[in-house]
Amino acid sequence: MNALAATNRNFRLASRLLGLDSKLEKSLLIPFREIKVECTIPKDDGTLATYVGFRIQHDNARGPMKGGIRYHPEVEPDEVNALAQLMTWKTAVADIPYGGAKGGIGCNPRDLSKSELERLTRVFTQKIHDLIGIHTDVPAPDMGTNAQTMAWILDEYSKFHGHSPAVVTGKPIDLGGSLGREAATGRGVVYATEALLAEYGKSIKGMTFGIQGFGNVGSWASRLIHEKGGKVIAVSDITGALKNPNGIDIPELLKHKEATGSLKSFNGGDSMDPNELLVHECDVLIPCALGGVLNRLGSIAEHLGPIYYCAVCCMENAADVKAKFIIEAANHPTDPEADE
Repeated sequence: MNALAATNRNFRLASRLLGLDSKLEKSLLIPFREIKVECTIPKDDGTLATYVGFRIQHDNARGPMKGGIRYHPEVEPDEVNALAQLMTWKTAVADIPYGGAKGGIGCNPRDLSKSELERLTRVFTQKIHDLIGIHTDVPAPDMGTNAQTMAWILDEYSKFHGHSPAVVTGKPIDLGGSLGREAATGRGVVYATEALLAEYGKSIKGMTFGIQGFGNVGSWASRLIHEKGGKVIAVSDITGALKNPNGIDIPELLKHKEATGSLKSFNGGDSMDPNELLVHECDVLIPCALGGVLNRLGSIAEHLGPIYYCAVCCMENAADVKAKFIIEAANHPTDPEADE
């Protein structure tokens, strides 16, 4: 399901449960501002390349808008809009005085050199600098971006507005970043896992985990689960997937990935199909990557006819998930129909 359609569907359900007025419901779904910019940069080989950047500012009723910037090939307006909306509800539910925003550039950061990423980030900042700020909209790292990206945004923004370290979060410690920020999301995932398991009289120790996504969030969640005695038996990322029924040595895997940039050729587990991870036998499944990875296409496909159904029925996976618990570390990893 389209990310925006899925988010709107969930919001409308919540709105009905809360008894919100229909006019209020509609106004809350409409974003405050949508920004689209073309970012043209010289590549290292001297050629020019253009990338499309977005910043969707959804709602500022409760304070400055807040949300990440992601660099990924699948960044497009509906996805960014959905993520901005989710930030609005997330800050409100947690009673943090911020609104919601999200941004991104449609690119593959793995295909760009560090200098190309810097030029792209600076051009993007030049195009949106007058629409972000400490009292307006505060970006943060997300998929494909990190503390270095935030440092470039801070530096470029400061050329126009003077030194403004609070314009981004997730920046390096030396530039005023927060201690513990890098591990914060993964640590929050572990706290949520502990809270859910406690309701069922269980704890992390001795439980088996499948973790989809081994970037910032997934790697920190894996590390902390491993430290608490949990057994991570399957992990995957864009480079591949591994399984070990006896538990993967996470500290060793982290060293391997840092050295090679990949999960491949790690000798502490067997390779597996990344798509299999979501339906792998485990106690707790933690999707930490893209949205919409747990899906149920059957009802849509059946409606569209048998030929289409044959083409897509093999893609649906919700009915095949064997995990007893799912902890959603990614943004909207479960489609509404799969949720049901």
